Amino acid sequence: MSIDKENNLLNQKVVYDFTKFTTTDYTGELACIIWHISCNLRCTYCYNDNIVFAKEAKYSHNDILEFLKTRKNLLSGVVLSGGEASMHNLKPFCKEIKKLGFKIKLDTNGINTQKLKELIEENLIDFISLDFKSTKDKFENITQRKSSLYDCFIKTLTYLIKIEFSFELRTTFNGTLLNEDDINEMIKIAYNLGYKNSFYIQNFLQTDSNIGNIDKNIEINRDKLVKNLLKIEYR
Repeated sequence: MSIDKENNLLNQKVVYDFTKFTTTDYTGELACIIWHISCNLRCTYCYNDNIVFAKEAKYSHNDILEFLKTRKNLLSGVVLSGGEASMHNLKPFCKEIKKLGFKIKLDTNGINTQKLKELIEENLIDFISLDFKSTKDKFENITQRKSSLYDCFIKTLTYLIKIEFSFELRTTFNGTLLNEDDINEMIKIAYNLGYKNSFYIQNFLQTDSNIGNIDKNIEINRDKLVKNLLKIEYR
């Protein structure tokens, strides 16, 4: 890619907002979070609907890089989140972040397998938080997208396991959408593919609005979860 094209990409406004400091979103790192607009899924429990449906962004990647220059030796990591950050061309941005000395964590639904491969092969990201949305039979209902995209997620999961990349699996649980049998099936799928790390379960975040206008939740019954395959952790 030419320098001019990379500069043009860096100047495009694709960032809705950014969180200047977090100690919880990138384990072991003091980080900031970059919230990219747009997403290729429409998860009914999503509380970032303002980001997903944003028509305009406030910041460009160059704007964020100017901020990061002021945080050298204060922060150690950058979290690329959204929306779905991989919908944008992240390569030029990641290259510049790396030049500043920061580690990069990507939050992703894993649908854009090829883009993730390219970032990994060029050593442009260090860690991935991979969202396991649901079982295949409930994928369309929860994400409001075709179940064929579930296969893209599985392709990404399989790839990350095969190359032994540093990543974690996480699932947002709302008991009106998923149940303990679903979670157990998801754990078994990951385990059978060779995943050996923790399986994180995040509680549904109740807000005034979400994409599916969900106004209630049923808490997960931890005693019903299979415990002899993966370590289950809660957030």
